[in-house]
Amino acid sequence: MSQAVVNKDIVDEVVALCRRAGEAILEIYTRSDHGVEVKADESPLTAADLAAHHILVGGLEGLLEGVPVLSEEAAAPAFSERSQWQRYWIIDPLDGTKEFIKRSGEFTVNVALVDSHTPVLGVVHVPVSGVTYTGLQGVGAHKIEGDEPAKSIAVRSMSGRGGADKPVTVVASRSHGAGAVDDLLTRLTKDLGHTDTCNMGSSLKLCLVAEGSADIYPRLAPTMEWDTAAAQAVVEAAGGQVINADLELLRYNEKDALLNPYFYVLGDSAFPWRNLLSGLDAQ
Repeated sequence: MSQAVVNKDIVDEVVALCRRAGEAILEIYTRSDHGVEVKADESPLTAADLAAHHILVGGLEGLLEGVPVLSEEAAAPAFSERSQWQRYWIIDPLDGTKEFIKRSGEFTVNVALVDSHTPVLGVVHVPVSGVTYTGLQGVGAHKIEGDEPAKSIAVRSMSGRGGADKPVTVVASRSHGAGAVDDLLTRLTKDLGHTDTCNMGSSLKLCLVAEGSADIYPRLAPTMEWDTAAAQAVVEAAGGQVINADLELLRYNEKDALLNPYFYVLGDSAFPWRNLLSGLDAQ
């Protein structure tokens, strides 16, 4: 398999590709009929998911020679084949399809490059706002707002947080794992002091931690690997971590199923999050 150097030029090409996919999504977003179908797992599928899928796969297949593409909207190869991959693209052409259908605007285009089970490049594009988040291992994380120059982003310090004027901000899903998250919030409030909760859809939740707008995102409900890989690359390039319920770094393509374990997205890596979370039973 080709081991071409992954650099800012590759990131820029992926950003352009995600923007193209985003434009196709928005064209369908404005229609009265989104062409909604129901997949075998009972999750929704729209014409926008498929349009973005075709744009991304077509562009990525030639970007790094010999690097395969794994998409939510295509049948995954058997693990016997996938287990031979050192590097591959993993994409969610439209993350937050339910938010798309509800017209909340909280949906994204996600593209990640995974190398040796770790997402090393990630792009999360928000079609409605035009905001794009990028992360490249060893280089850093950036936020691009429309045509403005890219700005570096980083997780924020936990120093002094927990007071009424500087609460710990917890990101939560709008519709998944609410009971378990409530229990965790009670624990965090007891141990850390004042907390605020921010509810949001799609992989934007991880990006809030990456840009320093939030401190922790507990995901105590099912997700798939294409839901998280791109945003994990952004979080880690911004100085944060994404760890599973065993408090180990979240990794990819290590098993037949593409279902993620429950996980935590952590901001300030110098803060002893693991001590705080070690007594919890996320399962």
